[in-house]
Amino acid sequence: MKQSFITTIFLALVIAITSCNSANKTNTKETTATFPFALLKERNSLLAKAGDWISVQNKAYEICEKIKRDSNDIKSKLMLAQLYMQEARITGEHPYYYPATLTILNSVLKQSPDNFEALAFKSSVQLSLHHFSDALITGKKAVTINPDNAFIYGVLCDANVELGNYDEAVKMSDKMQSLRPGLESYSRASYLREIYGNNQAAIEAMKMAVQAGLPGSEEASWAGNTMSHLLENTGDLEHAEEISNIVLTQRPSYAFATDALGRIALARGEYDKAIQYFETAIEGMPEFSFYENMAEAYAAKGNQAKATEIYKSVITMLNEDAQSGHYADLELANVYTKLGDYDNALKHAQIEYKRRPANIDVNSVVAWVYFKKGNSAEAKKYMDVALRMGTKNAMILKKAGMIEIALNNKKSGEVLLAQAQKINPFLKEI
Repeated sequence: MKQSFITTIFLALVIAITSCNSANKTNTKETTATFPFALLKERNSLLAKAGDWISVQNKAYEICEKIKRDSNDIKSKLMLAQLYMQEARITGEHPYYYPATLTILNSVLKQSPDNFEALAFKSSVQLSLHHFSDALITGKKAVTINPDNAFIYGVLCDANVELGNYDEAVKMSDKMQSLRPGLESYSRASYLREIYGNNQAAIEAMKMAVQAGLPGSEEASWAGNTMSHLLENTGDLEHAEEISNIVLTQRPSYAFATDALGRIALARGEYDKAIQYFETAIEGMPEFSFYENMAEAYAAKGNQAKATEIYKSVITMLNEDAQSGHYADLELANVYTKLGDYDNALKHAQIEYKRRPANIDVNSVVAWVYFKKGNSAEAKKYMDVALRMGTKNAMILKKAGMIEIALNNKKSGEVLLAQAQKINPFLKEI
């Protein structure tokens, strides 16, 4: 699933972090001997300049002191888990914060097995780790404890989307919106509309999500960036660029918006400009997709050696994520495909397929690997599943068209290619 969706499942978790007058920070050397959980990780130099960093450090210090005084303080543990989940989103330090958060939440659940907040938060971490089946199980347990909480229906919506249970995901999205209309529910409605092939309705729903957010907040920035991506994917580069610039005006440290400007420059053929944007985004956050996009820019520029070097570094990053418990097989399949290593690409694509055989994105990736290996007949089987929801994703349609033409289904292939070109005239070569 898309990075811009999957890594934003914590939207409803965010509780405003209260600023403290005290400038005290956790003393790492003193605390590690007495504190049972991982400590707040220092931000890089760019993110440390963000206006919220001092208050985040102060809040972490206060919470840690409470837990040191009372190791059974469930409320403080849950507050620390929330803070760490938010830091994971802001900093991109997923291999550090997700295991740390799970340790905290499991501690709470050991004390209180039916604690709703701990179960809800744990299901969200499982989603971010791409443990979608586990997230669904945890989320279902949570909803039996509190069936009137909007957030948990968002979790169930996300898990069902990732597992390819789209009709069930719609039911969960509708339930969430009936309980609490807002940024979180509108954004899920937007993504479901995109899955069902209604790009314009998806954009309209995401506009509502943007309007519902507090300008400059992390969640509103995510919504703006997601709308920019929708516009980019439907060929409206001008408005996509405009929105990304607004996001950066309101939150200058938001690296995903800088990356979006890089993708827009890449789509326009401005390769050096795109690379500069990607380099700036990487300075702000170690997000693998930024590196992957930069590799694409170098490849488009004709520097395949540099692109290969970067793709290999992305594989290293993804394997590090996998070591921390993150399922990264779909992402690895994509990168290995770009490297031309189709055997490894197929290995990882099949691993992910076994986890969620009904997901349309997974089927699209498996189909494309088979096509690149020269087995178009097998590719078509998976691509037919990827197309079953009526997607209007231009890249998927383009790949489907190329598979049809390879099978000598020229007419149907040309129809698919024409649809893809109409939806997004700026589609890159593949």
